[in-house]
Amino acid sequence: MATTNPSDIPRTLSWQGETTGCLRMIDQTLLPMELREIDCDSVEQVWEAIRALRVRGAPAIGVAAAYGVVLGVRSAASGTRDEFDAALDKTATYLASSRPTAVNLFWALDRMRQFAGGHPEASPSELTALLLDEARRIDDEDRAMCAAIGRVGAELLSDGDAVLTHCNAGGLATAGDGTALSVFFAAAAAGKKIEVYVDETRPLLQGARLTQWELMQRNIPATLICDSMAGWVMKQGRVQAVVTGADRIAANGDAANKIGTYSVATLAKAHGIPFYVAAPTSTFDLALADGSQIPIEERAAEEITHGFGRQTAPDNARVFNPAFDVTDASLIEAIFTERGVIRPVTTENVRKMVGSSAADN
Repeated sequence: MATTNPSDIPRTLSWQGETTGCLRMIDQTLLPMELREIDCDSVEQVWEAIRALRVRGAPAIGVAAAYGVVLGVRSAASGTRDEFDAALDKTATYLASSRPTAVNLFWALDRMRQFAGGHPEASPSELTALLLDEARRIDDEDRAMCAAIGRVGAELLSDGDAVLTHCNAGGLATAGDGTALSVFFAAAAAGKKIEVYVDETRPLLQGARLTQWELMQRNIPATLICDSMAGWVMKQGRVQAVVTGADRIAANGDAANKIGTYSVATLAKAHGIPFYVAAPTSTFDLALADGSQIPIEERAAEEITHGFGRQTAPDNARVFNPAFDVTDASLIEAIFTERGVIRPVTTENVRKMVGSSAADN
């Protein structure tokens, strides 16, 4: 591990320089054993980084996509406005194909498109600079959003609580302190003693590799468990709440998150433990009535049969590998947003809190 000093950890992603610069990000596929930054100089590199999970987490993907737009259009900055607009459309369409579930990806791309459309008189070179400014605003807003979600959620945790989380919804998944993990960081900053149980999160172990690493960097007491241990941990009374992130939330509050989240929510319900979701308003997709309409990404069989390069299943084994599942709103005690708490989780309360700011694709 390259560092154990939290102040030495670079930002998950950041833009370097001006319009001729690059997008720098932590390569999360190397954690926790190596902390390495990579520079993306082209939209193709950003697409690959999103697809390969070098950058991951719905908010971080959205920020990366916004900067990716700048990389994709700057070669057209010296051409005509029609050529520039065509390059923008091609870039956004290309980036949208990287991953299908995280709605922040599409939200950020739509915002960049709409921003460009709102400046019809700008020259291509002027608009390239303006688009970089807009991407930076999305970045800044994401960091502020993380802090606000943390403050909102921390109020519902008590001193001495132990909380279970699944996958990684920390700083590595956002431009700031995260969504679910920001709740823990804010609670600790408020003087509350919080302990976290971390699901390993099969098959790519984002909990073990990323969440456990982040919590240890921030000196938050954390215990790593196998996914299949969550129910037993609950039965033993070891946790008082569950907090996860989300990649897309439908209008009725059904929430898509990393595969295994639905199981955790069902177990929490069975044991009378509140299950909370922490997500920004940009993660809501009000165009979808419920979770059955959320597209679920299916990933390569090798992630299960040859995890981290070692074969653990017979040749030609048939595999089902959805990357996400959907937790019914009825299982969610509350949703923490940067604007406040949605509780109970109903279509009416979602629309009251989220309004027109949510993705409406």
